[in-house]
Amino acid sequence: MNTGLQLYNTLTREKEPFEPLNAPNVGMYVCGPTVYSDVHLGNCRTFISFDLIFRYLKYSGYKVRYVRNITDAGHLEGDRDEGDDKFAKRAKLEQLEPMEIVQKYTLGFHDVLRMFNTLPPSIEPTATGHIMEQIEMIKVIIENGYAYESNGTIYFDVEKYSEKYNYTILTNRNLEDMLANTRELGGQNEKRGRLDFALWIKAKPETIMRWPSPWGVGFPGWHIECSAMSAKYLGDEFDIHGGGMDLAATHHTNEIAQSEACSHIQPAKYWMHTNMLTVNGSRMSKSAGNGFLPEELFTGNHPLLVKGFSPMTVKFFMLQAHYRSTLDFSNEALDASEKGFRRLMNAIGLLERLVPSAASDFDIDAIAANCVKAMNDDFNSPVVIAELFDAVRIINTVHDGKASVSEKQLDALKKLMKDFVFDIFGLKDEDTSNNELNGVLDLVIDVRKIAKENKDYATSDKIRVGLQSMGFQLKDSKEGTTWNKI
Repeated sequence: MNTGLQLYNTLTREKEPFEPLNAPNVGMYVCGPTVYSDVHLGNCRTFISFDLIFRYLKYSGYKVRYVRNITDAGHLEGDRDEGDDKFAKRAKLEQLEPMEIVQKYTLGFHDVLRMFNTLPPSIEPTATGHIMEQIEMIKVIIENGYAYESNGTIYFDVEKYSEKYNYTILTNRNLEDMLANTRELGGQNEKRGRLDFALWIKAKPETIMRWPSPWGVGFPGWHIECSAMSAKYLGDEFDIHGGGMDLAATHHTNEIAQSEACSHIQPAKYWMHTNMLTVNGSRMSKSAGNGFLPEELFTGNHPLLVKGFSPMTVKFFMLQAHYRSTLDFSNEALDASEKGFRRLMNAIGLLERLVPSAASDFDIDAIAANCVKAMNDDFNSPVVIAELFDAVRIINTVHDGKASVSEKQLDALKKLMKDFVFDIFGLKDEDTSNNELNGVLDLVIDVRKIAKENKDYATSDKIRVGLQSMGFQLKDSKEGTTWNKI
């Protein structure tokens, strides 16, 4: 089991050795999508990043329970319990039942993540499937003195909680400044404190998604859902809690408060957050008109895109930036990633055609060790990619007959690519015609070989020139003829 992993903990604002609470078992909770619309690219980056983390933890010998929820109720438009319910609003717009909206966009979310070749989580609980757990948790928070009822709605008492606990531990903000910068409560507001937030919200007469509770008919607040589901499947205390950095200030801050108010334990040992996306240097957002959906990126059907880019190109592009770094989308950057990804896949395609020698000019084990070292350094995928392109250079050099690789080192090359490109990064070759293409080219090369043996050099040259014009270069050597894409 790999014990050298270090990860950045938002809670402490520094890299720390990864020491699971109950090794080799690891519990990881990641906030999933609110399924009222198509999943956006920022969400995809978060889920691709945690897929990388999930895969590497498994590769490192840990037994991981990865819980990623589906928010299908209770998410109001404003983080401070303001506005309409997102599902009800979308249902009215599309003239559907709210659960039809949930089903439609949950399926769409799964389809997109399949295109990105991410692994499914171990458990994918829904908020509506855990109403009782949320009610029971709220009861305990009330009993412990950290929540109060106001006209059928239950609010979390932030200032009471802050007498014993640090409400801003995750973001290191100043509580007094937060109170000063939060607008005063109006005379009709039911909250006691400016920062108080809803655990359970009283249903209006027109509210469709509603459940009975000890405080009347209503629906859960957004934040309580994740606290209840993480506790149910991972316990009051678990290893990793993840999500986008936009969740830290409100959602994750409130999760910590709820969990501590209930069980008196900080819920997660390590908090991990992915950074935001930008487009040509500006923050990606729907309101700015520079946000695009995965489907638009794949098809190129967007004013900012000159063409479409395949899911694996986009995933490879994302992995070229560290998960905690800002990632800037541009046509030029995606073009470069497309070429790089193709170069990587072409080199992997050559592996089976390399002929080993008695000696080796390269030490592949050193490259593999560097890849592990980079992943152990807070999952540093860009450094791994740089090492993999060293391996690509070696493959191409050996294929061109300019260097030698032993059978042992060739096996190490194959293992390196399998482990890091396919198993850890979760990339795959999107050219589904590759197997058929290999067979056709091998047949054509056999025909050319027979022509040469019969001294039919005109046919032999015609095949070579014809294949070259189609983008395939033949290379003759003592061991036979091999080909590669130009």
